[in-house]
Amino acid sequence: MRFVPAETCEYLLVINPPNDVYNLVKEEKEHFYEAYKQRIAVKTLPHITAANFLAREQMEDTIIRYIHRVVGAKTEFPLLLNNFSGFAPHTVFIRVHQHRPFKQLAAELAMIDDYVRGNGLPAASLVSYPHLIIANKLPENVYRQAMMDYSQKLFHASFMVNEMVLLRRKSQYDACQKVNIFRLLPVEATRHDEEAIFIQEDRQNPYLTKARMH
Repeated sequence: MRFVPAETCEYLLVINPPNDVYNLVKEEKEHFYEAYKQRIAVKTLPHITAANFLAREQMEDTIIRYIHRVVGAKTEFPLLLNNFSGFAPHTVFIRVHQHRPFKQLAAELAMIDDYVRGNGLPAASLVSYPHLIIANKLPENVYRQAMMDYSQKLFHASFMVNEMVLLRRKSQYDACQKVNIFRLLPVEATRHDEEAIFIQEDRQNPYLTKARMH
């Protein structure tokens, strides 16, 4: 969690798992709390952060347009959650195996970074290697014990990412407010669009038309 200067808010672009996966992760967070008595595990809701940045509320409309331009042109994609890892000495998380979509997204959201820095704010955090946090801000001794335990545990779940949500909060003590939902293109719709473009180009190509006539 970064320091939030006066008159700014923290924004997070996140992926929320569907209910079945959400409940699995929530159960794992509750187990963590019961085992290590770290309340942070159950205070944070299951989500995957794709971007995190500071902005003023009057910048919101422009930010929404930028994100919609990028996310609205993307096709939904599968996401695999598989087993556990950690950031020493404070965070235990579930690993996300698909990095390519996030690397592409981070590159295309560079305009957000340019925009916030151009307004005198810190650089945006654009996530190329995502993860799903079970618990963070842990005491080092708790982290080390948890990693010993979680290295023996298994976790596996998958789902299709078909939307991303922009959240806003004034500080780490505030609840996040939903700002906007960005839908990704359905796979079938994308395939149909590509086929339509191919057919249109085919009809406009006189050489292919002649070839079929012979």
